[in-house]
Amino acid sequence: MKFCLPNKTVLSSIVFFAVILSVTSCAYFRPKPNVLYERAVKNQPYDAIIVPGVPFNGNRWDTIMKGRVLWATYLYRKGYTKNIIFSGGAVYSPYYEAKIMALYGEALGIPKENIFVDTIAEHSTENVYYSYRVAKKQGFKKIAVATDPYQSAKLMGFSKRRFDVDIDHIPFVEDSLRVLSDLNPKIDPSSAKVKDFKSIVETQSKFHRLMGTLGRNIKFEKD
Repeated sequence: MKFCLPNKTVLSSIVFFAVILSVTSCAYFRPKPNVLYERAVKNQPYDAIIVPGVPFNGNRWDTIMKGRVLWATYLYRKGYTKNIIFSGGAVYSPYYEAKIMALYGEALGIPKENIFVDTIAEHSTENVYYSYRVAKKQGFKKIAVATDPYQSAKLMGFSKRRFDVDIDHIPFVEDSLRVLSDLNPKIDPSSAKVKDFKSIVETQSKFHRLMGTLGRNIKFEKD
């Protein structure tokens, strides 16, 4: 019987789904949001929290972006963090995700001087890494990632493997977040818009994007 190796397209698909299955399955075994939140409360205040970006459609924030920005606002108002680093380039839409979230943060009352942005990141792992570089440049030492529970669970392994410093995770707790759920500020997104935009779907292959999701496209600098 003749044995045939799969072609490159099939092989890439197999690798893609295998990695996705591995990443998502690991997420189920992370500590629950309320447990991580209680740890963070004991460990606060943080010099800065990292908030990963979400694509913006040009009109209004979606549910995921709203949740992440409101959670950052909640943590700031409670005094659990001194600064916020919003992260995200113009990846799938012609708007810097970090700048859009920063505009919403300002509209919610976070002082501009306490908001920092990273507009390089194209993937969630890059959100953490490039925001870490921003934090380091600003002299922030005690940092955490604040996002939705699913993304937080996926990023915890990366945070532990790739950094010599401890990066805590503060996934949002729905009961606490519900306090701010009625807030829906309006912003002018024009200052965050990119000219001559091309989506990452046009500039990178599916496999290259997958490697980016895993943090394989990052050129790690020596501290």
